[in-house]
Formats: sequence, C-alpha cells, structure tokens
Amino acid sequence: MAVHASVLGTTLCLPTPFPRPKPIPPLGPHKTRGNAKSCFAALSTNSAKAAPPLQANSNQQEIGRPLGNFAPDIWSDCFLTLPFDYSEFESCSKQVQVLKAKVKDMLVASASDPIPNVHLIHTLCRSGVSHHFQNEIEKQLAHHFVTLSEIIKDYDLHTTAVVFQVFRFHGYNMSSDVFSKFKDENGKFKASDIKGIISLHEATQFRIKGEVILDEALAFTKSELQSIASQPIDQHLTEYVVNALNRPYLDDLERLEARQFIYFYEKDASRNETLLKFAKYDFNWIQMLHLQELKELYSWWKEENMASKFPYMRHRLVEAYLTAVGYYFEPRYALARYIYTKLLMVWALMDDTYDAYGTFEELQCLTDAMKRFDISAMDKLPADYLKLAYKTILDVYDDVEEMVREEGRSFAVDYARKEFMKLAEAFHEQARWVHEGYHPTFDGYIGTAVISAGGNSTMAQVLIGMEEADEKAYQCLINTDNIIYKAINLMCRLYNDIATNEREEKRGAVTGTMCYMKQYGVSREEATGAFKDTIEAAFKDLKQGSLRPTPIPRQIVVRLVNYRRLFTTFYMNDIDGYTIPEETWVEDVMVCDFVPFNQNNKINNEIDLWKYCIFISTDETALKPSSFYKASFQILTNVPDLINETVELIVSSKVFKVKVHELIVTQYGMRRRKFQSLATMKGTRTKLSRGAEQ
Repeated sequence: MAVHASVLGTTLCLPTPFPRPKPIPPLGPHKTRGNAKSCFAALSTNSAKAAPPLQANSNQQEIGRPLGNFAPDIWSDCFLTLPFDYSEFESCSKQVQVLKAKVKDMLVASASDPIPNVHLIHTLCRSGVSHHFQNEIEKQLAHHFVTLSEIIKDYDLHTTAVVFQVFRFHGYNMSSDVFSKFKDENGKFKASDIKGIISLHEATQFRIKGEVILDEALAFTKSELQSIASQPIDQHLTEYVVNALNRPYLDDLERLEARQFIYFYEKDASRNETLLKFAKYDFNWIQMLHLQELKELYSWWKEENMASKFPYMRHRLVEAYLTAVGYYFEPRYALARYIYTKLLMVWALMDDTYDAYGTFEELQCLTDAMKRFDISAMDKLPADYLKLAYKTILDVYDDVEEMVREEGRSFAVDYARKEFMKLAEAFHEQARWVHEGYHPTFDGYIGTAVISAGGNSTMAQVLIGMEEADEKAYQCLINTDNIIYKAINLMCRLYNDIATNEREEKRGAVTGTMCYMKQYGVSREEATGAFKDTIEAAFKDLKQGSLRPTPIPRQIVVRLVNYRRLFTTFYMNDIDGYTIPEETWVEDVMVCDFVPFNQNNKINNEIDLWKYCIFISTDETALKPSSFYKASFQILTNVPDLINETVELIVSSKVFKVKVHELIVTQYGMRRRKFQSLATMKGTRTKLSRGAEQ
C-alpha cells in the first residue's frame, strides 16, 4: 500500500493564532496481528494484491441469508477526485485571522453592557463562529447570569427570549418564569411583535419537563407564526417564519444551522458587515478542511478495498463523515472526526454482518470471537468473509489506539471496545429471536434493543479523540442511572424503529413497533405516535441533564446534544437517511455543507441557484450519480467562473434539458434546505427527469 502524507498534517500550515487541528495520521499499511500473516496471505490488504470481490456463494449458500440488498454508494469517487486550491486556502485562513481579531475586539468591548453582549454572543453562536471565542463567552456569561436573571423582567419579549435562549444553550438554568409577564389577565400569551413571537418560539426549544409555561408558549407561537406565514408580508420575513416553524435550530446540525442563519443574517438590515464577512470566510475555511479530511478517508477506504471485500454492507463513507461533522465540526477535532468515521464504518460492517448477511450459526461463532476481541479467536470462525470482517474490526481498533496512545488515551479505546462487545451480544440476541421465531413483548424487547441501537457504543467512539473526555466522563457515560444515558439510548432506539420498522419486518426482523403493537393491541400509527411522544419526553430529559452543574465537561455535553441533532437530520420524514440517502435529503445536506459561500455575491444569487439545481439532478433509474452528475459536482465546488461550462453541460445533457432558470425560481425555496415533505422532494426529482425527456 502506498503511504499518503496527510494534508492536514503536513501541507496546510494554519496561521499561528489558530489552534492547529490534530494531524490526521498518514495512511499506511496495517500492522499484522500475531499469527495472522500466514492465514491471511490470500486476503491481503495491500492494494497491489487487493482481495477479489467477495462471492458469498463460493463458500456458503445465499439461501437463508437475510440479505439487505442495500443501494450502492451514491457518491462514487466524487470527493476523492476533487481539486484543492492551496492558495485559496491560505488566503481564506489569513482573512479569518484578521476578521477574528476584529470580532474579538467587538466581543470584549460589548462586555460592559450585558444586553448587547448577549445579543452578540447569540449571533456568534447561530452563525457558527463562537468556537473561536469559547473562553471569552464562558467568562462573560458567568458574569452576567445573576444580574440578568434579576433585571430581565424590564425588557421586551424579543430581548427576554434571546437572553433565555443564550443562557439555556450554554447550560444555565434561567427560569422560564421570565415569560409570565407576557400573559394577559386570563393567563393567555399576548404579543403582536413578530420578531418577539419568533424569538419566543425559538426559546421554547429549550423547555424541560414541568415547564408548562413554555408548552403553552409553543402552542401560542406556532399558531401565530402559521397565521403570519400565510399572509402577504415581506418575503424575507416569511422565509424566516417558515424556517422557524419547520426546522428549529436545535433540530439542525450546527453546520447547516450556521449556513441557514448566515443566509438570513445577510438580509437583516441591522447586520454587522464585519461579522457577516467573518462568518462566511470561517465557514469556507472549515469547509476546505472538511473536504480534505473526507478525501483522506476516501483514500483509506479505496486502499483497503472495502467495497469489494464486503459487498453486502452499506457503503456510506460520506454519510458516516457527515455524522462526525455533526458531532464536532470545529477544526481542533480533526483527529476525532477521522477516528470516529473509521470506527463508524466498522460499526456498520458488524451491524450489516449480523443483520443483513450472516447465518445464525455463523453469528454464534462471531459473537464468541467478539467477546474475546483477540486475533487468536479468528481461527474458529467458519467462513472466510467472517475472518476478514473480524480482522478488519480488530485492525481498525488497533490503529485507533496507536493514534492516541502517546496522549495517554488508550483507556478511551478500551471503553469503546467493551461497548462494542456489548453491541455484538445484543445483535446476537436479536438474531436469536429471528432464528427461533420468537416475538417478545415490547418490555422484553426494549432492554436488548436500546443496546443494539448503539447509543452508548457510538458515544464511546465519539469521545476517543476528545481530550476533554477523561475516565470520569466514560464512567458517567456507562452509568445506567444517568438521565442523559437513558435519554440518548431511548431516542436512538425509537428514532430507528420508526424509520426502519416496515422495511425490517419485510426481511423477517423483530422490530420495536411490532412488539409494541403486540403488547398493547394498537395500530402501527398509534405505536409510532407513542414512540414520538416518548422521544419528546426523552429530549426534555436530555436538556434537563445538560443544565449546570454536570458531572462531565461542557464540551462533552454539547456532543450529546449534537447526537440528537443527528437523529432529527438522518431520520427526517421517518426515513433512514443513512441506509437510503437517495430517498431522503441527506445528499442535499452534503451540498449545503460542501458548497462554499461566494463572498462577492449574496448566497442566493443566480450562480448559487444554478449550482444547487445542477447538484440535485440525478439519474433516477440508477439511483446514483450519473457521469453528468459527478461532473456537475466537481464544477460546483470550483470557482464561479466555471458556471458557463456548467450551462453548456446542461444544454447538451440528456439528464437535464429543461428551462432550468424557471425551475430554480419555483423550486429553490423548497429545495434549498427546508423540505415540506418527502413527496415534495420526490416531485422535484420527477419534474427534473420529465423535463430531461422533453
């Protein structure tokens, strides 16, 4: 295998005021484990002698296998072949450095007046640049909390709601009673200021159990905003209202929320131009880092020939990396993202081996081996594909431990291994249910199912690359009495059940929906409704557990909250966006995060609209990018000057030969990020396809 120097580790030198991202380790050959060399001579990971595609029926019969028949990777080699402009990166880095200093001066200068200071912090957080000023923000909020809690009653609804949001977002338990004064003598909310109503609506996202006043505020603001959205008012305001209703910002990944907020902030007459410019440059700068990280991961995936070795698994490297960005987008967590993405891919390998390929007899042997987590157990595995999968899992964990050993973080990998072992046992138990035709009650199902959903295993992997996660944090993570532990694991299970139950049942799997229907004698719709109510209650518990004081550092609490953001993104419209991204908005999420801002034009200028519409044009029959689609993707990530070439491609392409400009005008509002429904999205695709035929 050729050794590739990491771009982040060697080539891109960041200006000294920035914390350097931890370098992604060079891609090199795996170390050979113990006596594995001889028995794996034919299964070498060397790219020059890559293993041939796995032909399952060469050594074992396909009959009786619970095949998933997953759709292929929709991205192909798009990200692997993207060019990188080093001069542009350096220029962007310098701009961020200069603008950061100016914004920091603004933040420090505002500290003497708490209300303007909190408003500025709110804008920094929503626009995605607060990671540059964490120490300053922490000190300022700690200083203001007591004072503002006492005097906030003197301010209007908008100010009160913004202050409440900022403090709750940072874990300060400001009382929701601050909103009592906005009720009339009958105990009903009264407000006519649209800005205040929107801010109150956003503040209701932070409600916890028992906060009836915020539940009432949610009902009030939702009704008011729906009425406002239906009226012929300012287009910008209408867009903001619809966005606030459809996608609360705690439901969005931080990067997507930042991009959305910048779009609206740019149209705000009271905007600060320096801050706007800083937010755009910072977004693009981080975006370039992310693209290089993804390129490194694609190189690893290709070098290891994973698609050929394991054709039965979901090949979702891009989606896996997006989840890593969802947990921590900040530059300093580059190594954490790299580690987590690799571990998530072997997590998916094991999941799909148990769920979508292995026979029960094979899985019994694999579970015994997973309990040992040692290469010596490999000889007892009955099939070559199992041996290869087992060795791949062990090798990746060993590689990860090597990355963090010098920092004294081997303990974190040990915790992750133990949680992975528990995961395998839960997978095996569910495979046993299918094998024996056993359908437990929901009460009998949920204990095993919350483990198999992988909430704890996932978080153990997420924390490996975080210096803030010491052993105390891991002990807290595995404490089953912890309110956050319970909330995360329950949400993880139920979101997955809602999105996958019908598909899984067709393949013979036991699902939570099935078990709930059986135990309580209800319909599928009623079971889904009960699950959603439970998820809402669990989210309130998560927010309650995130309030100060917490037994773990604030930075880890943020990752737990971000885990829930991933649920609402990947399971939007009750569809599993990781498994079937071609039927969801996940591919559109990717373009939102990977198409840069144009500093010379507004985000919604014609060039950006062209690029976006080009990106979503796919070959409907293949359900994966056509050659035109891939060419378009490469063009849209380059400089806007290439737009003319793109137009020529559109005119000559059979895939997309319509009056594109008219289509953009009518569809962009729905397609840009906020989809009203999956039907809307499918309708857009159908219109594109039909237009091509015309």
